[in-house]
Amino acid sequence: MTHIPLETTKAETTKAPTMKAAVLRGDEAELELLQIPVPTPKAGEALVRVRACGVCHTDLHIIKSEVGFPRPAVLGHEISGTIVAIGEGTSDARGLTEGDEVVGAFIMPCGECEFCARGRDDMCANFFGQNRLNGTLYDGESRLRMPDGSFLAMYSMGGLAEYCVVPLTALTELPDGLDPVAAAVLGCAAFTAYGAVHHAGRVEPGESVAVVAVGGVGSGVIQVARAARADPVIAIDVAADKLDAARALGATHTVDSLAEDAVARVRELTGGRGVDVAFEALGRPATFEQAVATLADGGRMVAIGIAAGRATAAIEITPLVRRGYTLTGSFGARTREDLPATVALAAAGGFDVDGLVTRRYRLDDADAAYRALAAGQITGRAVVVMD
Repeated sequence: MTHIPLETTKAETTKAPTMKAAVLRGDEAELELLQIPVPTPKAGEALVRVRACGVCHTDLHIIKSEVGFPRPAVLGHEISGTIVAIGEGTSDARGLTEGDEVVGAFIMPCGECEFCARGRDDMCANFFGQNRLNGTLYDGESRLRMPDGSFLAMYSMGGLAEYCVVPLTALTELPDGLDPVAAAVLGCAAFTAYGAVHHAGRVEPGESVAVVAVGGVGSGVIQVARAARADPVIAIDVAADKLDAARALGATHTVDSLAEDAVARVRELTGGRGVDVAFEALGRPATFEQAVATLADGGRMVAIGIAAGRATAAIEITPLVRRGYTLTGSFGARTREDLPATVALAAAGGFDVDGLVTRRYRLDDADAAYRALAAGQITGRAVVVMD
């Protein structure tokens, strides 16, 4: 197999049989750096040399055993990098070729199931049934192996490694002008926000929006909502630094829910009516209920945050019925359509990846990155850089 370093041209190659990867194994909530075999792509897949991988709360849920997933595993599900090989037998490379700089989305559609046939990549039966349950790709096999050759699960593409295998359906080319390291967050933080705003939330120009919890994904929702010409866009959080960052990214108002009654303040800011669309981006019962309480009559609440375990929220039934609220979940977006649109939005200046990415870690320090995330020390998004 031929591998092309990021700093070389297509003509310059090197053969690397192994790579570094941050591996979650055993019962401990920690990532361990191991040297494992470089994976081989099959038909319809690309081998990507990873530039950067985003640090996301969803990975943290798995690290803390709050969401079930096979171990040992390589996590990391939003990446940027360079295609260094395309699997033998590929009949449709979707216009991609070796040497292309790409972004990879965490939802990797099979392209063949009933949902994919309807354009609902976000509901891909094989992605959820194979990758999210078993840590494999759609032939039932992982592309990753432990040093002894035993099974190693991949969460999405397993991007916390120097190389990863990604189905071509989950890749799009990265245009010139975007920082190829910061652009890694386009594959989850921005991509998830895009789906929530444009599909689940159906935000129209002039509609009012509240975003409850403005970490990486919530900050992305602020930017995509502003690009959709929502007004006002109200950021709600408990951390002053996150609220300051939210305003810099486009929030028209900020509300510190530790210092004041957030629901009352939102209603004050909207002339007493509440917001047309509320987004909840943390996955905690209290913030879920808070988002619903900010709605105007006929408003839509979009739940984005993944909850720990089997957490539930209490929603008062009568207002839901009488006031005509709509509550819906949104898990990412429709990859083949929306990943290129998300990248195009960033390229046009509608999504600031540089402003969203506030910390950069080396792969050797991946465990420290997630510990910082767990401690609430990361504003916006952090990325793990492979160089």
